[in-house]
Amino acid sequence: MLAIFQAAGWPIWLLLIASIVAAALIIERLMYLRRAKLIPKKLLDEVVLVYRNKQITPDIIDKLEKSSPLGIVLSAALRNVDAPREVMKESIEEAGSGVAHTLERFLTTLGTIATLAPLMGLFGTVVGMIEIFGSQNAAGSNPAQLAHGISVALYNTGFGLAIAMPTLVFYRHFRALVDSFIIDMEQQAVKFVDIVHSKRK
Repeated sequence: MLAIFQAAGWPIWLLLIASIVAAALIIERLMYLRRAKLIPKKLLDEVVLVYRNKQITPDIIDKLEKSSPLGIVLSAALRNVDAPREVMKESIEEAGSGVAHTLERFLTTLGTIATLAPLMGLFGTVVGMIEIFGSQNAAGSNPAQLAHGISVALYNTGFGLAIAMPTLVFYRHFRALVDSFIIDMEQQAVKFVDIVHSKRK
């Protein structure tokens, strides 16, 4: 394997670095983007219970904020529980945009690697081809040697595609996952707002 990397030329080392970065980001996002961790099942019920029992204190709000991303959104609602509906919804939207930014962390880098890897592979192949044809002399060359040189140069393109395909799949998967989490959080926050304001009426 090391011999292939050495034969393929220096551009393949850039692809190797890109593959390591992509693998690290995929593992990190798989560990972080878990529904049970981000949107605890009974959290909304607990917050509604705290509200109905009038147990809202700064300590409870701070604890809620540190518990999970959904906790951040619901803590913003609790802080503005006595405010009009529009103010409460605005505070939820502001907290939600901050949470969305956190959930989307590293996805741009992952998408960039998925887009750039085939181009980096193609660049490596072009560099390899230039070196092969540049080393040919006027007297001619051995066709078998030339064919071997071209196949080695194509390792870059193959490796670039091999990185891009799974990275793109994970990028799309994480993107869809984040969107579903954001929608779920918005729905739960709106449900809490409805509970607060229907009780007021």
